[in-house]
Amino acid sequence: MRDILNEIWSTARRNKLRTGLTGFAVAWGIFMLIVLLGAGNGLINAQLKQSNRFLSNTMVVFGGQTSKPFQGLKEGRNVELKERDMDITEKEYKGIVDDVGAQYQRSVTISKGQQYINLTMAGVYPNHTKIDKLEMLYGRFINDIDLRDRRKVLVLSNKQAQELQSNYRALLGQYVNVGAFAFRVVGIYKEQENGRASAFTSYTAMNAIFGLGSDVGRIEFSFHGLPTEQANEEFEKAYRGRINASHQAAPDDESAIYLWNRYTQNMQMDTGIGIIRTALWIVGLFTLLSGVVGVSNIMLITVKERTREFGIRKAIGAKPWNILYLIIVESIIITTIFGYVGMLFGVAANEYMDATLGHNQIDTGLFKATMFVDPTVGLDVCIEATLVMVIAGTVAGLVPALKAARIRPIEALRAE
Repeated sequence: MRDILNEIWSTARRNKLRTGLTGFAVAWGIFMLIVLLGAGNGLINAQLKQSNRFLSNTMVVFGGQTSKPFQGLKEGRNVELKERDMDITEKEYKGIVDDVGAQYQRSVTISKGQQYINLTMAGVYPNHTKIDKLEMLYGRFINDIDLRDRRKVLVLSNKQAQELQSNYRALLGQYVNVGAFAFRVVGIYKEQENGRASAFTSYTAMNAIFGLGSDVGRIEFSFHGLPTEQANEEFEKAYRGRINASHQAAPDDESAIYLWNRYTQNMQMDTGIGIIRTALWIVGLFTLLSGVVGVSNIMLITVKERTREFGIRKAIGAKPWNILYLIIVESIIITTIFGYVGMLFGVAANEYMDATLGHNQIDTGLFKATMFVDPTVGLDVCIEATLVMVIAGTVAGLVPALKAARIRPIEALRAE
């Protein structure tokens, strides 16, 4: 085997250009496949990270503005959701709707001693922690007793709490000032990196302080039993018509209220991700195929150029199998080495993308979105791509090698 390796090395040194072209075709094909798949996975992972910020089977209802006249009323009227809309949601759709809550937001200043922060405080129901997937670090979230007794309790994010007090865990049970009111800190949650964090209190406390009356800001609820997009569309149409009716708006006026259905959004996203994955693989495979064609052409030329050499080998006693073995081993070694190089450069390129684009965020106004997350490709994909190149190079060289191995020495020696 050592003699074979020495002979292959000697041949590669004599034919540097040919060996370099073969290796470049292999390395480039694998490099592009890994980079394309890595970039695609980075975009997909970013979208999945955004969609996983919320519980999927939830819906948020916002008040809007009428876009058409109805029952003698002009268009352009503001629609503000009321407590009666919550009752409609909970009672008339109890076969589908699970937990119903509301959220009302106000900008406030929270202070403790000389420290203060300006932020958005949201009055919510206990179901909000499930809907927005809040991870509690210490203490608890708003509960039913807080809601019933209109307790002035406060749940802060870890970063908000740290601005008020360096040892923020010690804030639990202490009172802070929210404007002119004292609120007791009962919980601290983990602030998401891509979110715009709010402080939370009970909805009823918010209502009592700011005099909201029957206004509820926005309604949020979880639901079940709507497995398809068609079922969701039918529910949205019926629900919109019912809520619009309570505000004397046209049943089909889609501007009167806005429905954010996270379940259909996730289904559409899954469909889009599937299309992206398929497109990436198609482009990647064609890129790999171009490398295979390049390797195959070079191997064909290589064997043809060495026909005279093979004739000399046969003339001095070499058997057909010896020639075949030499070509196969040479093809495997060259494609494996350069395939590994291409794989390393592809992984390095993905790491570079992660270190640069992976830390860029876009501020949407509601939250900060990372557009590129973890652009990696599985080791199995890298190995399989390299094996494809190895096999392609071997097969491409095997066919003319069989012909060269069968040719008579005198004919091979006449070859130019």
